[in-house]
Amino acid sequence: MSTNHPEFRNVAIVAHVDHGKTTLVNGMLEQSGAFGDHGEVADRVMDSGDLERERGITILAKNTSIRRKGKGKDGADLVINVIDTPGHADFGGEVERGLSMVDGVVLLIDASEGPLPQTRFVLSKALAAKMPVIICVNKTDRPDARIDEVVEEAQDLLLELAAGLEDPEAAEAAETLLELPVLYASGREGKASTENPGNGNAPDAEDLQELFDVIYNVLPEPSADVNAPLQAHVTNLDSSSFLGRIGLVRIHKGTLKKGQQVAWIHYDAEGNQHVKQVKIAELLKTEGMERTSTDEEVIAGDIAAVSGIDEIMIGDTLADPETPEALPRITVDEPAISMTIGVNTSPMAGRGGGDKVTARLVKARLDQELVGNVSLRVLPTERPDAWEVQGRGEMALTVLIETMRREGFELTVGKPEVVTQTIDGVLHEPYERMVIDTPADYQGAVTQLMAARKGQMVSMGTGAGDWVRMEFDVPARGLIGFRTTFLTETHGAGIANSYSLEPRPWAGEIKDRPTGSLVADRTGQVTAYALMNLADRGTFFVEPGDEVYEGTVIGANNRDEDMDVNITKEKKLTNMRAASADTTVTLNKAKSLSLEEAVEFCGHDECVEVAPNVMRVRKVILSSTERGRARSREKQRNK
Repeated sequence: MSTNHPEFRNVAIVAHVDHGKTTLVNGMLEQSGAFGDHGEVADRVMDSGDLERERGITILAKNTSIRRKGKGKDGADLVINVIDTPGHADFGGEVERGLSMVDGVVLLIDASEGPLPQTRFVLSKALAAKMPVIICVNKTDRPDARIDEVVEEAQDLLLELAAGLEDPEAAEAAETLLELPVLYASGREGKASTENPGNGNAPDAEDLQELFDVIYNVLPEPSADVNAPLQAHVTNLDSSSFLGRIGLVRIHKGTLKKGQQVAWIHYDAEGNQHVKQVKIAELLKTEGMERTSTDEEVIAGDIAAVSGIDEIMIGDTLADPETPEALPRITVDEPAISMTIGVNTSPMAGRGGGDKVTARLVKARLDQELVGNVSLRVLPTERPDAWEVQGRGEMALTVLIETMRREGFELTVGKPEVVTQTIDGVLHEPYERMVIDTPADYQGAVTQLMAARKGQMVSMGTGAGDWVRMEFDVPARGLIGFRTTFLTETHGAGIANSYSLEPRPWAGEIKDRPTGSLVADRTGQVTAYALMNLADRGTFFVEPGDEVYEGTVIGANNRDEDMDVNITKEKKLTNMRAASADTTVTLNKAKSLSLEEAVEFCGHDECVEVAPNVMRVRKVILSSTERGRARSREKQRNK
């Protein structure tokens, strides 16, 4: 490649949740002058969404461009295109899409926690793609760091995954990764070194220069021919109120310029290929955190954004009009969990602060989500105002629902279900490998909890101190509603992470939650008198003054059966005064359910009413009489 052009390195920063990816990218940007001499540096600048900042996780894969002046061959500029990917398994579609844009990976591993399930997931994807992987042990200055053991665990994981690869070339390439240098870093301090600083110490370096050096020396320059006919892959989507839909493209061959006529190769729902001539209305480049329009050519090996193609989709190809040749489509793993999402059908629909309450608006929003979310599917149901939405896991789906709630939608959300498939005439369901770290005191409780959910122990070992690490193979449906119970059983101390396995035969019935529901038998306002009289029945989700309707689930029953109660009952007024009339009554505080907790709590005949100002668990069939008839019909069918 001519030295008139900059040199490129395209790299993904991947890791398990909370191992420091976004903070490290922050440091890389800051030290490259991306924020300007007087720019204010925001913490976790790559996590731009409200939900990402609140939860402290990355949900969408982000890209940025770091320009290092004169750091390439013969004094050329070095441009490092960085993809910051999610660490949570539910957003694996974002990880896979991010890897399609890069030529190598920096694998960040916490110096104390070591490789965890999502580390395995992202590493296996990188190895299958025959990419070089730079191991970077982060947070070396943690007081409980165990650097040498973590490096050994990471290399063992590399060898294990290499042995499991079906492609001999990929397996051989994976084993050579052990010869690559290991980096030691403190993203918070903005320091990295190839020298082990010892447990609890920040690297003996002034900055992240050694990280930049290793990326430059280890990762390959993109195999790109500037003089060949254009071939660019659409790997991500964005939108702008001014430009409409924007496609992020990795240019594999040729060059791209504003106003250029190109062949747009896209696919319909059946997978048929279509070619259309289009014009690049706007070409945008990312410098630091700013995406700006450019009149310059963008060359092969670089990443850019284009506008002017209204229906552009992830996996499409932009090619030379004379020789339109498509690149392979981007594929992601199959979804494992589904939920029914529809319009709010409760008697209080439209009173929850939402202004988007029609089926047309809900369907349009779900279709909009499909544009940029490759791991999501939306299927019709028997009802015209509800759709089955399939995704990787509960978190991915609840993030979508929470986003829609904040946008002003009022929804009815069904209980999560697993996506099954029939293989050779046998019903199969998705399985997960669950890795649990817990204090030894809770080992028995966790084992019982997993056994009740059809989990089979694969291994068990001791960790630091009195901690135990256990691994289970468990049906994905066994993990629905698992986390809340798990945290209760381990008093908040346990850590549970999982990754997907292959589908396996149906494991049989898994018992729902051990408690029944307390259900309002009429419409009205909750009274303190009613709550006081029912206090020994269970845990309540409502407080005095809350509005309820018949069929609202107002609490969890102490027994494993549903109970209809009058939660609006008022104290009768009489002329007689009881001896205890002036006694102050203290009610237990109502349990406030988050969206995840509400969805997990749902029984098979329940759903969640979601609106901007309110969230209620309710029965699908509101009338107590109708629910009784439905139970009778079900019993008759099962005889």
